Amino acid sequence: MSAHGYSPLSPTAAPRGEWVAPVATEPVDATVTVPGSKSLTNRELVLAALADGPGVLHAPLHSDDSARMIDALRALGVGIDEIDEGSPFGPDLRVTPPAAFGGGVTVDCGQAGTVMRFVSPVAGLARGDVFVTAHESALHRPMGAMVSALRDVGVDIDDGGSWTLPFTVRGHGHVRGGEVEIDASQSSQFVSGLLLAAARFDVGLHLRHVGARLPSIPHIDMTVEALAHRSVHVERPAPGEWVVPAGPVRAKDVAIEPDLSNAAPFLAAAMVTGGSVSITGWPAHSTQPGALLPEILAEMGAHVHRRHGTLTVTAGDAIVGAELDLSAAGELAPTIFGLAAFADGPTTLHGIGHIRGHETDRIAALVGNLRGIGGEAHELEDGIRIVPAPLRGGGWKAHHDHRMATTGALIGLRVPGIVVDDIGTTAKTLPQFAALWERMLGSDAAD
Repeated sequence: MSAHGYSPLSPTAAPRGEWVAPVATEPVDATVTVPGSKSLTNRELVLAALADGPGVLHAPLHSDDSARMIDALRALGVGIDEIDEGSPFGPDLRVTPPAAFGGGVTVDCGQAGTVMRFVSPVAGLARGDVFVTAHESALHRPMGAMVSALRDVGVDIDDGGSWTLPFTVRGHGHVRGGEVEIDASQSSQFVSGLLLAAARFDVGLHLRHVGARLPSIPHIDMTVEALAHRSVHVERPAPGEWVVPAGPVRAKDVAIEPDLSNAAPFLAAAMVTGGSVSITGWPAHSTQPGALLPEILAEMGAHVHRRHGTLTVTAGDAIVGAELDLSAAGELAPTIFGLAAFADGPTTLHGIGHIRGHETDRIAALVGNLRGIGGEAHELEDGIRIVPAPLRGGGWKAHHDHRMATTGALIGLRVPGIVVDDIGTTAKTLPQFAALWERMLGSDAAD
């Protein structure tokens, strides 16, 4: 069976409200295609807006997060036009940079961390005030280190002393740049946001991370690689240090990879149901944290094969409990947590303390949800320990978090009566999730 998206689908196409997770009545055997990477789409949108000419993004993600980024850049004067090429996941995008970024506008980041951290440096280049705000559920997300670093490179920010959103960037048409230190322990997006705009600063940027830890390093590698593709060379004199010279950001046409982290619940479904799931378009090389999935799932007992651009995960004899350091891929933690609930022994996930500052405190939310249906899990200072136990049906709170919702769906494959309180949260990065999930299970006719 093949699972595909529906065309066209807007970022609000996901069903809203309560959703009874379907139970797998037999081992899953499916091939699934997922849309483009959110992380790559939003990075490439920013770089295209900063570039020295127009460019096209092929197969971008269309979701709440990418829609927020598009709206933010359009507010600043960037031209973004849709090009319908018949993709089941939405049109390509032609991005035309403005002669100058405009002010006197509001940017609503919604729940998108990439928008609040990537657009704020760009707002410093605007000619006029840019009011940056977010959904009330996201106003808690860490921004203090970013505000401090932006002020150090010459961006004028009025936050009323709060060191968080909402705030006003008083754009003066340019940003000085120079040397700056930042503690990015809470989010690698602080580093990526500064690096993306750095070439447009007057004197470039010399950035040093001074915190005790730096999470999600693959996301920083992704940023550096995207910059290199546009002829912006980032020097790395030492670990946690980056130097970006001032200069042009070259216009390019860019193809966006499938979102490998969004593929994670589908691959995990193979293991939970004792079946097999293939994901098409799996890149031979990727800086996405989801590229670590083959190694992680194999360690947990899966058989993993890659052939002709398709990654296939087939269940082994059991889901194996493991000790896993997910510091490089914290966004995979909810899916791995869901797998661990069915393992043959305890699993400990390390290096994920920073996910407390995501859409919700993911550690507390995962532990609370699992305990609510009879499971056993324990919060650690920097992770979670999961001890498999018999589970029962019940409510599963999404907490305005797309990855909470998909974890509920994963557990519902084996536990009848799991009710996700708002499956619509998946629209943040994958509006088609519910439709793809049900097709994977054979609940809809195959294409």
